[in-house]
Amino acid sequence: MAVSATPYGLATQSLLEGEIDLSSGNIKGMLCTSDYTPDLDAHRYKSSVTGEVTGTGYTAGGLALTSVSVTYDSGTNQTAVDADPLVWEGAILDDPVRYLVLYDGTAATDGARPLIGVIDFGTDLTQSGGNFTVTFDDPVVVASVG
Repeated sequence: MAVSATPYGLATQSLLEGEIDLSSGNIKGMLCTSDYTPDLDAHRYKSSVTGEVTGTGYTAGGLALTSVSVTYDSGTNQTAVDADPLVWEGAILDDPVRYLVLYDGTAATDGARPLIGVIDFGTDLTQSGGNFTVTFDDPVVVASVG
């Protein structure tokens, strides 16, 4: 499974304008189906995202990331964001999962909650019980079902 993580193009603008705070903001990850088509150049806020999954063990809006850290590697000139795994316990999802959308949920409305990045799992993942886990692993993202 080829997993890819891509920042939204307008996330940089949101960072520079102070709309995103990776260290103290309410950074969240929500699961979406393949009905959502990420537009990295036009989608800036959560209100642009469609196709959020539903089901037992999943709450609309997703989960908050914990232990978020940002590090810079001068050897590769890359910045990495890391966090504890996201775990949806006992998840029975109505539709297959294709994407994890990361956003700052601090603002009061979806039209003001800036998108950060989208992780494409490379295939549709089904979940009919057990834990659905997304692990951020330096900087590869891994999803496990079951």
